[in-house]
Formats: sequence, structure tokens, C-alpha cells
Amino acid sequence: MTHMNPIDFGKHRGPVTGSCFIPGEHRILTSGYDSAVGVFDFDDNTVKILGYHNHLANAVSVSADGGLAASCSSDYTIGIWNLRDYSPVSLLKGHEDDVESFDFVSETIGVSASRDHTLIVWDIPSGQILRRLRGHQKDVLAAACHAGNIYSAGDDMTLRKWDLDTGDLLQTWGPFDNETDTVAVDPVHGFAVLGCDDGCIRVFDIEKEAMVQVIEAHQSGIKKVAISPANGDILSAAYDQRLLVWDPETFQLKTEMQYIPGTWERSIAWSADGKMISAGTFDGTVLVWDTLTGQLSHRLGGQGSSGNACFNDVAATADNVFTTVSDDGILRLGEFSQPDPRWIQAVEPASGRMLMNAVTLDTESQLVVGGAHNRKLHIYDLGDGCLSNEREVALNEGPVNSVRISRLPTAKGQIFAACYSGAIVKVDASGTVLDKIRVHDGAVKALRLHSTKPVGLSCGADGILVSWNYDGDMLREYKAHDAIINDLDLNPAGTMVASVSRDFSLKVHDIETGKRLHTLMIGNKSLKSVCFWDDDTVVIGDYWGGMIKVDLQQQRYERYAVARNGLSAITRMGSHVLGVSYDGIALMMRPDDMKVIATLRAMDQRLDDERIVKLWRQEAWSK
Repeated sequence: MTHMNPIDFGKHRGPVTGSCFIPGEHRILTSGYDSAVGVFDFDDNTVKILGYHNHLANAVSVSADGGLAASCSSDYTIGIWNLRDYSPVSLLKGHEDDVESFDFVSETIGVSASRDHTLIVWDIPSGQILRRLRGHQKDVLAAACHAGNIYSAGDDMTLRKWDLDTGDLLQTWGPFDNETDTVAVDPVHGFAVLGCDDGCIRVFDIEKEAMVQVIEAHQSGIKKVAISPANGDILSAAYDQRLLVWDPETFQLKTEMQYIPGTWERSIAWSADGKMISAGTFDGTVLVWDTLTGQLSHRLGGQGSSGNACFNDVAATADNVFTTVSDDGILRLGEFSQPDPRWIQAVEPASGRMLMNAVTLDTESQLVVGGAHNRKLHIYDLGDGCLSNEREVALNEGPVNSVRISRLPTAKGQIFAACYSGAIVKVDASGTVLDKIRVHDGAVKALRLHSTKPVGLSCGADGILVSWNYDGDMLREYKAHDAIINDLDLNPAGTMVASVSRDFSLKVHDIETGKRLHTLMIGNKSLKSVCFWDDDTVVIGDYWGGMIKVDLQQQRYERYAVARNGLSAITRMGSHVLGVSYDGIALMMRPDDMKVIATLRAMDQRLDDERIVKLWRQEAWSK
């Protein structure tokens, strides 16, 4: 087992997915989408890195005495750490998909929740699986333990209660009308507290096994709830960018944490005494508030930083000009010119930086449009090789996940934005909202517009793929996937639609008839992005940095490792495929063999330090 001093890190190079106070110390343990596990120190405002997982680090937790920590990862493992000397203790293996949550029952027993639809009860010292709990129908995203029971929640819209010792399912609440991403237990008042995608907090009496309160807390989906160890106060964080504290007896709002523009909090936690609240941000930093006043008391990490260029989407022209958006809220214009690719322009919106997930570029209308997490569109004119004349549009429909521009003569320049709220908002080039199309019950993940007809296709977190007309009428629902659909694309002729999902499958449908033409299972790595190259060829980007070329006629595929983090978006760019990654790199690839022939990088995500490399080799962990 390797022992080492943690290495100076500065901050995470990606969203901070987990943060928790280390009991009795002025330190916060963190995890990030840069795959790193870190420690933020209050006293000297330093950040140390303990090491990397082989994929995204999704959450962290600490044992009650502060001696052990756990880090959950999309590499399907849980890392156990000794916080006394920062050494790795063991690597828990047993899940078959992303691990999203781990709760210490004691220093020797822990419970994990995974997107493989199961929970596992672990013997921590030996790394053995004591029990595997089956019953959830979809991804399990959260687990909390109390008094010999486990409470779990996830994408099947249920809250479940299990016996820790036997693994028996004792109670199921739901299914509710919305996904249930987060659960916490209040031992003071005997509550299980559920955060839901409709913005509501649902409170259940553990003893009576009944729901006692629905708090209409947020205007968009709740991503995290946490309970104060001191008095049972309920903390909630949602996509409306508000951090709220609720009284567990009256269920009234007590305090709202000071809003910090541009950061967007990804994870939240209480200190042991209930006097502080921490949150990890998409900037890679950690914020700390005073609970009583709601005022920010500490901003840890990343001094002078302008965020992280983790690329989330890309759009391109046939002559190798492209635009991309990222976690730092900056819209970049680039060109894969010969012989030297170059960045042309980096634009910060006039109202300030905010994480952007969506972008599109249209040469006919000379428009570039970016969509942000604060529910706004930023519309630019593309002229003389640069972006100008920004128009900002407040959609008030949750974060924008995807955006496209119509080229039809009757709707030229009209913008369609897919939102987390479930709406598709239609906007004209001046920024006037024309209509809101509602054909999804949950978040709309991606959309495409037909090249010759006033028809759009969209997919969602509900696993539904639909077509609709520009007037908002649903035309067809396609029998697609059993899990979140992350992306879709149309073939150049506009006759077929391809979709990829967290169920590891590619499916191709005839747009007009709805007939399924192809189904391929693509390995065991989650699929993120998709692009039709021609009628017989589809290319896919996965969350592990792989590009997959699919031959539809031969029903076979090949995978090529091209990046060190997920391929968030891919598109056609002239005679090449263009992809962008969460690690801040744009890649121009040949379509025949996915060979990377040119790159442009906006940041370095990982520290290439041999000490860290050695730490995360298999021999670094005890058996």
C-alpha cells in the first residue's frame, strides 16, 4: 500500500460533485467530475489531491469519527481512504454501473447505491459484499441509513425502506410523478426527507410510514437534500440555483443562502455542529456559508480563477469553424485551420458567466446561440469571423440542455431550446419568445430539427423519444429506451433518427413510420453523444472518452479511445467528425478510422504527476 503526502491541487478541474466536512477539523473532503478526490483546508485555503479514480468521482462521505472516507465513482468502484495519513485503504468492487452514493453505518459497515439498480451492504475491512439489495426498477441515486434500516431513492420515482441486517424490502412509497434523486434521514424528528424533480420536498414519518408534509420548495428539480446533525433543519439545493433551509417542525423557510453568481452549487453538506453549510461548485471550488445569517463566509480554492473549460456541446460549419460552450460560461469560437488550429474568440455574456450546456451555429441565418443553466439564451450575430450584438433571453424554464435553429423558409432563424423543465421554447432571432412546446413530462435532453419539414425530434430523461411539429403538436412517440436518452441525431436525408441511452444501446427508427430499424448493445460504458455520418454509419461518444463507429448494415462496431474524459458532444464538420470532451479538448477525427488528426485544448484537467499515477495503480490498494 502506497503512503504519501497529498499534492497541492489548487481546485478541481470540473464540477465538485461531493463535499462533506471532516469532523473536528477545518477541512472539507471533495470529489469531482475530473475524477479527483481532494481536501479543502479552511485555515490556509489550500487544496490537496489524494488521487484519481479511473472515471468521474460522484460523491464522498466520511465516517462518524472522521477516520475513514469513501469516494464513489463512475468506474463502478468505491475508494476507502484513511484520513489520518491520507492513504488508500481498499477499493470496493461489485457494482456494474456508476456508484452514486455511500453511507457509513459504522467504521466497518457501509451501504452504496448504484445506477445498476442495486444497493450493496459492505464489510469495509474485508471488502466483502454482505448483501445485494434488488428491487428498484431503475438507477438508484441515493441511500441513507438509520436505526437498522436503509432508505433509498432513484429514477424509478420511489422511496424504499430496507432492513439492513436481512436486506428485506420493508416499505415502498410511490411511484411519484417525478424522479426522486436524493434522500436524507432526520433522526431528531424521525423523518425520511425526499427531494423530487418537481421541486418539492416530501417528508415521511418513519414510525408511521406515512407522508406528513409536501414542501413546495423550488421552481425546478431538487438535486440534493441534507439534514442538520444539530437540530434536523432541512437543506435543499435545486436547479433554480437556490440553497434553502427549512424548519423541520413548521416546514417553513428559515434561511436562504447568499446567492453567488456564476458558480452554481453542485453538492451540499452541513458541518457537525450545524453552524456551516458547504457546497461544491461547477467552478471546481467550495463555498461555505454561515447557517444563521445565510452569508458566505469562505470561498475555498481557485483564487483568481475564471472557471473550468469542461466542454459540454459543440456546433460546426462545413469549412472547419466551430463553437463550443463549457462549465466556465464562456462561448468559444475556433477554427481547425491548416496547418495550425486556433481559437478565434472567447465571449463572456454581458450579464456574467454561467455554466452553459448547449450551443448551435447556423451559417444561413448567421446566428450562434448558447443556452445556460440560469435558464437564459444568449444569441449572437456571426459576422466577419466573430460574434457580436448579443441578445439575452430569459426562458424561465430550467437549465437549457440543447438548442437548434430552423433553416426552413417559413421559420428561418427561429430558435428551439430544450429545457430541464420539460419545455421546448421557441424564440425568434431578436429574442422574442414565440411559444412553449410541451411534449415531455421530464427534462428534455436533446433535440434536432428536420431539414425540409417543420418537424422536430426530442428525447428526455423519461426515456421517451418523440416527434412534433412547429405548432407544438406531438406527431409520434417512438418505442426507444428503458433509461435516460442522452442524445439523438437525424441522418442527412431526414428519414431516420438514432438515439443513445444510459441503457448502453443505440437504436435507429424510421422517422415517418416509427418502425425500429436497428438495435445494438454497445459494450458496458454509458453512451453520451451520437452523430449520423451517413445512412449506414453512426458515430457515438461515450462517458469514458471513447469514440465508437457503428456499421448499421453489418451490425457491428469498433471503439477508439480518443480522450481522457467523456465525449460530451460530436458533430459533422466538413469531411471530418468533430468531438469535444469534458476534459477541455476539441478533436478533429477522420470518419473512416476515428484517428485524431488535430486538437485544440482550453485546459488541462489532470495533474500528470507520477506520484498520483502510482497511487491509483491496483497495487496501491490493500486486498
